[in-house]
Amino acid sequence: MSTRTRALDALVFGVDVQSGDVRGNAPSYALVVYDGEEIERDVVSRRKLRRLVADEEPDLLATDNMYELAADKDQLVHFLRGLPAETKLVQVTGDERPEPLSRVAKRHGVPYGKPAIEEAEAAARLAARNVGYEVSAFTNETEIKVSRGRSTGKGGWSSDRYTRRIHGNVKTDAREIASKLDDAGLDYEMDETEKYGGFSNAVFTVQARMEDIPVSSRRSGDTRVEIEPVRRDGIEFVPLARRRDRVLVGIDPGTTTAAALVDFDGRVLDVLSTRTADTADVVEWIIEHGRPVLVAADVTPMPETVDSFRRTFDAAGWEPDADLPVDEKQHRTREEGYENDHERDAMAAALFAYDAHEDQIRRVTEQIPPQVDREDVLARVVGNGEHVDAVVDDLTATEEPQPEETEHEARELTDEEKRIRDLERQVERLSDHVDELEAELEEKEAEIEEYESELSDARREERERARERREVTKLEWENSRLEDELDAERERADELESKLARLKDLWKLDHSNFADVNSGDLVAVKPVEQFTRDAIESTVEEYGIAAGDVVYFRDASGAGRATAELLADHDPRVVLLSGSTSDAARDVLYEEDVAFGPADDVRIREIDELAIASEDAVEAVEADYRERVEEREQEQNEAMVDQIISEHRADRE
Repeated sequence: MSTRTRALDALVFGVDVQSGDVRGNAPSYALVVYDGEEIERDVVSRRKLRRLVADEEPDLLATDNMYELAADKDQLVHFLRGLPAETKLVQVTGDERPEPLSRVAKRHGVPYGKPAIEEAEAAARLAARNVGYEVSAFTNETEIKVSRGRSTGKGGWSSDRYTRRIHGNVKTDAREIASKLDDAGLDYEMDETEKYGGFSNAVFTVQARMEDIPVSSRRSGDTRVEIEPVRRDGIEFVPLARRRDRVLVGIDPGTTTAAALVDFDGRVLDVLSTRTADTADVVEWIIEHGRPVLVAADVTPMPETVDSFRRTFDAAGWEPDADLPVDEKQHRTREEGYENDHERDAMAAALFAYDAHEDQIRRVTEQIPPQVDREDVLARVVGNGEHVDAVVDDLTATEEPQPEETEHEARELTDEEKRIRDLERQVERLSDHVDELEAELEEKEAEIEEYESELSDARREERERARERREVTKLEWENSRLEDELDAERERADELESKLARLKDLWKLDHSNFADVNSGDLVAVKPVEQFTRDAIESTVEEYGIAAGDVVYFRDASGAGRATAELLADHDPRVVLLSGSTSDAARDVLYEEDVAFGPADDVRIREIDELAIASEDAVEAVEADYRERVEEREQEQNEAMVDQIISEHRADRE
């Protein structure tokens, strides 16, 4: 039975140098694209090869020598860093000590020729059969480094503030990345360097591959974010195919399907439980982890689902005489780890099946010669019910070399010649048996091809679902970001609405839309806390002071000439003063002809930040101001006349 692979429905690129040298400027490559059915051949430049790999994202990039793609180890690491996340570089000829491609191809029955395009095809076909080693330079960890995006400078009066801002932004970005990693459920370690105002840098070591990290590299303003996979100390070679042991399989069917694998020594090798995978996925998992000899259930009769697994593997079946009690299953699996009852029941089925065959396994093991594979014998004895002696004879007989043909004379055969004749006949019988086994093998391989076709469709659908899940995750992150922006805009809108409401109230008062103002008896008044520059500017910013407004100072003390000039620039109708103010401020108001008077003469009714007063009272203040202006002008004229007379008398004397 041929080894089951995971690459039969994968997209495989096989490459070989067509001309030039990787150390030169322009090597060209023979490229073969193989998807398990169709083959496409081409000759491409190095740049086009990289572009095709980036666009097509093949599962495997196969070659007979990894240094045909890179001149040295550093360039190889750079090449591996540029590959898509799902693409593996495979050296089909071995690990550190590769074999000739011709020898590997012959061993696996793959067509081989010397032209570069045929070597590329051989590499693609071998990789598709899981022959070779994945070339790996990176671990499954990723390093995220957040650092300063610009220098903090050499100093100056604003250097401290500038440095504090940069370090603060680095710290903010580091916290945002930590939050995203927490939301994605990723394990990580954070090593930060605290500096004045925040962090000078922060390094995250995340237990995930780059494509699973919800952060991207960027450089903007004060900060820089760099993401790289963690490099290994050297180049590691990981075999594509793993040796699969003969196993006893326990199955617990249901909404949650569980499978457990036990070897011929009674050790639990692996266990699986799943609610989402279908039968084909479970079959694939079992095939990847072992070669089933026996399939067991924990109840009797054997459920149809379990029996379908048994028929799939053409394996023997085992079921208990009666349903296994829960306490016995718990006792038998007490030393094994499991996550749920389904895994426990599957392990119990496999372990009780092992217990039932333990004596048989021990006796057969004692009779197996050292040169014969123990698992092959046990598989046929336990799985097919064959006699151990017949199996051993069969396996040892097939290893006997075929003697050379000998011509005989017409005479009586010697004992040695008779022995040769008997051996030849035995070889003939064995050859016939081999033919039968090969025919059976072809049937099994045809059946496997059907399963592989089903698995191919299932894998293709799973890849599509995985892409959709990744896209959904990206959209969810984007949606979350937009929701945060929307919340911020809503808060800003609420603030603007509040300010607008206050301005509308003021507008209503200014335009006589207030109930009391409609009669013409009231006028809007704009209160100011103090007769100071800061208070006036604050009121102008919040409500505005327009020409013709009535302005009320709750505290008129402290005003100077400059403050009065600032107020006069807004050309108010009347200024109401509470308390005394300076003569300098009064002089400016007289000079600029701004009416003012004591607030005590006017009854002011305040509504939150706004206020209203009687129109009659305001007009009275204006009238009083006009009288004071006339009196002041008269006093000034009289003083001027007295001064002229005094100067004239002085001149006559």
